[in-house]
Parts: sequence; structure tokens; C-alpha cells
Amino acid sequence: MTFLFHTPLSIMLTKAFTAGLLVFGTTAFAQPANPATQRPNIVLIYADDIGYGDLSCYGNKRVKTPNVDRLASQGLRFTNAYATAATCTPSRYSLLTGEYAWRQKGTGIAPGNASLIIRPGCSTLPGVFKSAGYQTGAVGKWHLGLGGAEGPNWNGDLKPGPLEVGFTYSYIMAATGDRVPCVYVENHRVVNLDPNDPIKVDYKQKIDNQPTGRENPELLKMKHSHGHDMTIVNGVGRIGYMTGGKSARWKDEDMADVFTNQAIKFIENTQKNRASAGASPFFLYLATHDIHVPRMPHSRFVGKSGLGPRGDALLEFDWTVGEILKTLDRLGLTNNTLVMLSSDNGPVVDDGYQDQAVEKLNGHKPAGILRGGKYSAFEGGTRVPLLVRWPGQVKKGVSDAPISQVDFLADFAALLNQSYNRSDGLDSENQLNALLGRDPVGRSVIVEHAGTWSLVQPNRPGEPAARWKYIEPSKGPAYEKNTSTELGNNTKPQLYNLTNDAGEKNNVAEQYPERLLQMKQQLQEIQNKQPQ
Repeated sequence: MTFLFHTPLSIMLTKAFTAGLLVFGTTAFAQPANPATQRPNIVLIYADDIGYGDLSCYGNKRVKTPNVDRLASQGLRFTNAYATAATCTPSRYSLLTGEYAWRQKGTGIAPGNASLIIRPGCSTLPGVFKSAGYQTGAVGKWHLGLGGAEGPNWNGDLKPGPLEVGFTYSYIMAATGDRVPCVYVENHRVVNLDPNDPIKVDYKQKIDNQPTGRENPELLKMKHSHGHDMTIVNGVGRIGYMTGGKSARWKDEDMADVFTNQAIKFIENTQKNRASAGASPFFLYLATHDIHVPRMPHSRFVGKSGLGPRGDALLEFDWTVGEILKTLDRLGLTNNTLVMLSSDNGPVVDDGYQDQAVEKLNGHKPAGILRGGKYSAFEGGTRVPLLVRWPGQVKKGVSDAPISQVDFLADFAALLNQSYNRSDGLDSENQLNALLGRDPVGRSVIVEHAGTWSLVQPNRPGEPAARWKYIEPSKGPAYEKNTSTELGNNTKPQLYNLTNDAGEKNNVAEQYPERLLQMKQQLQEIQNKQPQ
């Protein structure tokens, strides 16, 4: 059931935030916004590996996430929101560009020394905000590559990077916590790098005689379960080899504090600039890392969840959310700030380290009622939490409207009356009214990718209400070999009625051949779509 709320104010402002995009040539334009409406600040909190069932507002009874719950109670909680892929790099690419990552080569899970995979100059989500006069900040996990075709220069200027695709400020980690180099990057430079101790990175062969997790397990404070056995940094084996940069290396236990504090500083600095240079709203992309391996929460959270490091990391993530909400309250920004919270893909439990995540689940189901998880074509791979709060514009409640993160580009272009190149944001549709809770229908189709493609669509006119899921035939293992996640691979087509079978247990492809053929053809049309 969908609960959507309409107030006289929201009805009056509907035209300010709608509806279609008018297309002229290759450039899309939003309908004009109401000039009397103040442009909101935007905070997008993008979690890493948090599943549909991980947050207490989505049914987690083992770990309470009160700050996330506060956000949910004051805004709109979506039950059918989707990342575009079941792994992080492609999901992030799609969110920031409005284009499905599988349309471009090199957008799979990026190594730590990958070149930038977003083309500088193309239309992007931060670019839309920047064009509208916003200050735009990226804080946290990046994992979209740095540098040109030759790759990153860790000891010099790391560009192109976030600043070349629309952000005005960035404080990031290049890839993930389990990959070298284990350093922070502020704008174009590694933070605290000693030029007399240059960084060297190699993903193919060992550099010098640095200890590794494989050769020196006695030096590990967290042991690996599979992979993650190369250069040791902070007592943890990583993927890849690294030497140098000793003064710049992070301490995993402090990472959430570092990113949270940098996000708060960014917000505070925008307010200083507002006082000195006039009103300039901000867009903050805060990409947390807590639940991703290695799970090394701060000592404040260790042992507090009862579910081991993974559960403790959930508490740490909730703390970060709380600190951001407190900052908005303290600075008087709450009422004119749209806060969104979502995740890049579904959950994974054992993803390479012996952190007792499996042993200490204690009945908790990270994907909730869904089948599969990270890496999977089943719903658990891409169906994720999504919360939206904007006081006075988005009333609290629950929405069943299908939402895809690929649409954020078109959504916010519409909100801010900005243009973007439709050849770049090829797959982004204006679903702003659904995002703000004013449209119960949402997207007509959801496309998911996890090695193979899936399509989710609501019922067709005249048919009984149902949501259908089609998974293309594919070869490959039934389970991801290291994580035991069901991948959804099957040499035969799969069709599920998600209304009656949210757990995707009953393949009804043979019972509904017409539906199967229609969805197969529709997916092929989307796959073959070309820029106009």
C-alpha cells in the first residue's frame, strides 16, 4: 500500500518541480521553477553495502539505527528504490551521470589505480548543481578512478578527478578501504604526503620487500578469509601492493570520524561564504564506507551491536547520519535542506575478512525479505533503502513508487530549471514528483545489472495489479564462490511476480509466455537505445 501526502502548499508548488523535460536537439530543459521558491540545500548520504533489511526503519530488529529512523519518521521511506547495479563502481557512475554504467567500457569494479571513468565535460549530477550556482562537495568513497589515461600520479596532481566532473571541493578515498593506496585525497593532492617518501602502487607484482598478509600473517590484527592478502596497512592486508606514503596512510578506525568531520566542515564553510558573498546553496555527496570491508569501527562502537564488526559498523554509520542532522539543526538549515539516504548495492556478509560477520548474524537478515545480495541479479542485489526528507515539501509517510538512482540527474535538473545534455544522461528520466512523494506511480520500468540484466515493471493497463521481474538467461555459477551469495544466473529465463513473491522463489516464466516475451523485447529496446 502507498501512503502519499498532499498539502495545499505542495499542490500550489507542484508546477515548480515537475514534470516532463522539453527536449531541443540534444539538450533537455526542465520546466521553469517558481522564482519565489528558495533553492534547497541537498545532502545525499550514500551508504556502502547497506542492505534492504539492515536499518531498523526497514525492519532490522537486532540493531537499532535511531538517527536513520529519525530521518525516516520526518520524511518519506521508499519500499521500491533501486541502485542500477549490484556492485559499487557502476552504481556510483550511474547515479552521478544519468547513464547506465554497462553502456560504457571500464565501468566495472575499479581497481585502486584506475583512471577516471567519468568523462570530463559530460553532464553530471554535481555539474547540474554547479551550473545552478551551488557549492558542490564530494566527501568519502569515490571509486570512480583518478587521473587520465596514464592513471593516477599519487605524488603530484591527481586530475582529472571530482573537480573536473562538477564538484567544487572533494575529500575522498580513491577506491575502497580494502584497496591500496590507503590515503585520503583532498582536491588534487594526497593529504599529508611527505615528498621524501613517495607512494608507489602496483596491482600486478610486489614492490620492494614490504610485508604482506600472505607472507606475514603474524602482523595482521584482522585476518583475511579470501584475497586481501597483499600489502599490510594498519595491520590489515589489502588488495594490491603499496610502498611509501607512511605519513599519509589512514587509520581505518578513524575513517568515519574523518569523513564526517570533513562533511561538517564543508557545510560550515558554505555558510561562511553565504555571509561574505551572498546566498549560495550547497550540494553535499557524502559517500560513507562503514559497512564495506574491512570493518574496523571506532572503539566507541566496538562490541555495542552484539553482531560483531558489521553490526558495530551499522551503529557507526547511524552516528554519522546523526552528526549531519545535528549540524543542519545547529546552523538553522534543516527546513531548507533536502536530505536523501540510500545505498550503492545490496549487502554482503563475508567479503574477504575474518570478522565473524556470518557467525554473529544472530538471526539478522541484511537483505530483509529479498533474495540474493551484493553481486546478485535477484532483488537483494539492487533494491536498497531510500529516505527523503524536506520539511514542508515532503511529508512523512511510505511510498511504493519505483525509484531508480539513475534519474537523480533529471530530477534535480527539473527542480533547479537546469539543462543537461541528453546524449550524456541518456537513461535519466524526470521522476521528481515521485521522489518528492507527489506521484504514486514512479518509473514504468527499472533496469538492474549484475553480470546479467533484469527488468522490473508494474502491471499493464487492464491487468490485475502486480509488479513483475524478468531476468535474462545467463551462464555462470549459481553462487559467488567467496561470499556464498546467490547470483541469479540461470540458462533459462526467469519471471517473478514480485507482488506475491517478493523473495523470488517461484519462476513463473512458463505460465506467462506473453508477459515474458513482452518484457524481453522491452529490455532489448532499452539495451539498444541510442542518443538522439
